[in-house]
Amino acid sequence: MEYKALAQDILSRVGGKENIVSLVHCATRLRFKLKDSKKADAEGLKANPGIIMVVESGGQFQVVIGNHVHDVWLAVRGEAGLTDDSEPVAVKGEKVSIIGQLIDIVSGIFTPFIGVLAASGILKGLLALAVVCGWLTTQQATYK
Repeated sequence: MEYKALAQDILSRVGGKENIVSLVHCATRLRFKLKDSKKADAEGLKANPGIIMVVESGGQFQVVIGNHVHDVWLAVRGEAGLTDDSEPVAVKGEKVSIIGQLIDIVSGIFTPFIGVLAASGILKGLLALAVVCGWLTTQQATYK
């Protein structure tokens, strides 16, 4: 599948290649760090049928693409002229540290899972309560 048109649309709506500080991806999202997030057109991106959703979280501008995100990432990098050894640049005097970048990436990846983890903890607590109150036993299929 050709992703050049989608990559060009994404680039134009995030403010152009000169507005991109860094670009990484996870399983379903392109994660942009932008120099000026006000230049990004989130509503325009949402209107594109190749884009599922747009999220601004943790200092990142995230474009949810889906399972073919790696192919789109390659196309965007190609259109923007980014290389694997591109160093992120500091924005307005901000110091760029490797540890800070790592924390930003990890927190950006796991933030969407916080709700799922909380819900599973609540369900586990309700299951334990049901066993303690005698409503369930550890031998029942509901428990297993």
